[in-house]
Amino acid sequence: MALGGCSGPKPTARAEKPRYGGVLIYAKGKDATRLDPADINEAESATVTENLFNGLVRFKQDSTEIEPALATHWEISPDGKTYTFHLREGVRFHDGTPFDARAVKISFDRQAHPQPGQVFEYWANFFAPTIRDVQVLDPKTVRLRLKTPDATFLRNLAIASMAIISPKALEKWGVDVARHPVGTGPFRFVKWVPGERLVLEANPDYWDGRPYLDKLVFKPVTDNAVRLLELEVGEVHGMDGINPDDVGRIEADPELAFYSQAGLNVGYLALNNLKPPFTDARVRRAVALAIDKPALVKAFFAGGKLGEGAVVPMPPTIPGYNTRLKDLPHDPTEARRLLAEAGYPKGFDLELWSLPVVRPYMPQGQRTAEAIQQSLAQVGIRAKIKTYEWGTYLDKVGKGDHQAALIGWVGDFGDPDNFLYTLLDAANARPGGSATNYSFYRGEAVHRLLTRARTTLDPAVRKRLYEEAQVLIQADTPMVPLFHAKQLAAFRRDVKGFALHPTGTKYFERVWLSD
Repeated sequence: MALGGCSGPKPTARAEKPRYGGVLIYAKGKDATRLDPADINEAESATVTENLFNGLVRFKQDSTEIEPALATHWEISPDGKTYTFHLREGVRFHDGTPFDARAVKISFDRQAHPQPGQVFEYWANFFAPTIRDVQVLDPKTVRLRLKTPDATFLRNLAIASMAIISPKALEKWGVDVARHPVGTGPFRFVKWVPGERLVLEANPDYWDGRPYLDKLVFKPVTDNAVRLLELEVGEVHGMDGINPDDVGRIEADPELAFYSQAGLNVGYLALNNLKPPFTDARVRRAVALAIDKPALVKAFFAGGKLGEGAVVPMPPTIPGYNTRLKDLPHDPTEARRLLAEAGYPKGFDLELWSLPVVRPYMPQGQRTAEAIQQSLAQVGIRAKIKTYEWGTYLDKVGKGDHQAALIGWVGDFGDPDNFLYTLLDAANARPGGSATNYSFYRGEAVHRLLTRARTTLDPAVRKRLYEEAQVLIQADTPMVPLFHAKQLAAFRRDVKGFALHPTGTKYFERVWLSD
């Protein structure tokens, strides 16, 4: 599904001809954590790996519709349980290894059978329940057999974790391949100086045409304001993680171009449903009623210009969104009543975790936490703010160490399953393991609806099932949906060919420098 509403620099009357050469430096809020596509669970790493690797299929440049990548075409059996992919000829990995069906099988099988210490979250959550086996029919044909039909299967194959990695690199580096990535993508890995720069170079033999840039450098700059200053003086060519208050400043600068688009994301407060007091739905609902969401949107999203309040944990641009649901109001009086009814007439102490990084769905994590802290104090909830380094933060919320944590999700594709099943299904709530259901919600009725919806191929039936699930989710209040933010980026005017993608991924293979 294409997501509209994108804005960027206006096209000139006479289009410039792309040129080859140059080094583009892109500043982002946080360094990557690892570069093994199968073993990443956050966008800062995926932004890099999407430019190093390919999967069997990929998203089109302006939508979440599927098009061929390393597979040129495929057939699907009438029962929806067998996919046969025909692979592209003449493709090689960056280390010279030929790409073939064996490489596909190795990439997938290693996720199904991880080595000690490895956790492949996307495989565990999206593919382990679905894929029966991977069969090599011949060097250029691979067959994937499913246990059950899966309406989201092709789109799932397009996400970063299903990229194909060099078998030679896997054999050489083992689990350390996360520091030595070798794919078939438009750029090749050169160097990674953690916390300073991550350098890629053009793949001259890329099957879809050599990138225009000679090199692409990702530079972590943790502070939004510092990142913008570096963009203004020309130390970097592009950036994300823009403070809403700085949008007007960027738009007024003739040397800069501002990009915005409806975001495929949600920022939310994860309430750990397995830990008191959030085992009680009344307490969870009281927290939701206590938070002044309109004030948060006004403060952190330019009064609503750059984002909107979230009613349920998926954006309204996705088919299956229940338009009949209304957001819970800001009602401290009712929140206090529910707390007293649940046995907390004087409130309670709470450890509130604040995001340590800039994320598209929450550009100012610390200030957001402080504003929520103030709202909760008005109903007697005494929140103490705490945070961790980003990698540790993700690990700890995945294990369920938190009481309440600010977090979010940038969708992999435009389907309700990618939000509701990922964030709230019981199958993805494994405390002590690696969950994506950070609320550890296990609603049985919701689980039945979501499971049926992902195995049903009829779009009308899926839509009805997801609408029913959203009603139950709002009633149970396992989390507090907060924001759907527009995705934002800014570049210097000499950067050409860039476009925001609905998934939030930054693709640079067709980007070029005019100067």
